[in-house]
Amino acid sequence: MVPKVYFAFHYQRDIWRVNQVRNCHVIEGVAAAGFEDGSLWEEARKKGDTVIKKMIDEAMAPTGVTAVLIGSQTANREFVEYEIRQAKKLKKGLIGIYIHQLADRNGKTDTKGENPIAKYGISEMKTYDWVRNDGYNNFGKWVEEAIQQANPKAGKVIGAGAGAAAGAVFGPVGVILGALGGYFLGNEIDKGE
Repeated sequence: MVPKVYFAFHYQRDIWRVNQVRNCHVIEGVAAAGFEDGSLWEEARKKGDTVIKKMIDEAMAPTGVTAVLIGSQTANREFVEYEIRQAKKLKKGLIGIYIHQLADRNGKTDTKGENPIAKYGISEMKTYDWVRNDGYNNFGKWVEEAIQQANPKAGKVIGAGAGAAAGAVFGPVGVILGALGGYFLGNEIDKGE
């Protein structure tokens, strides 16, 4: 079974960078859910913390991995600790991916932010840099490793072979903007067959 990935990030500050990750020809169907404007977050914010946490829980429930996309202010974003702790509580794979070296809409990169996972005392999670560690070609492998780390008894979930090495080509995708900039992304990853 192909895992689903929940993305947690700082929506207001990093959506441009996140969209580069989503739109790098690794992922298709970006506008599938229709929440690109952040309206879901704004509506939930008006209703309070309980509603936001419920939205996060619902978006995270069917996933196998939570990927925290780390910009310069992600560690300080409201609810990021909740997303990380929920991923651990639910025994989801958990990875951090620095995205600060990706340019914003003005063509500027940002400073490297604090690792929010380490900030909250979770040391067993791997962290990557999208640019330096070639996320375009390695994301599928990172997801698989995160699942294996969270559940060592699990079988191989997605192939990190030829397909992942050639770009982790994603097939049909369902994208739902989750609360506070978290994204749930249902992917089918080329198994390299």
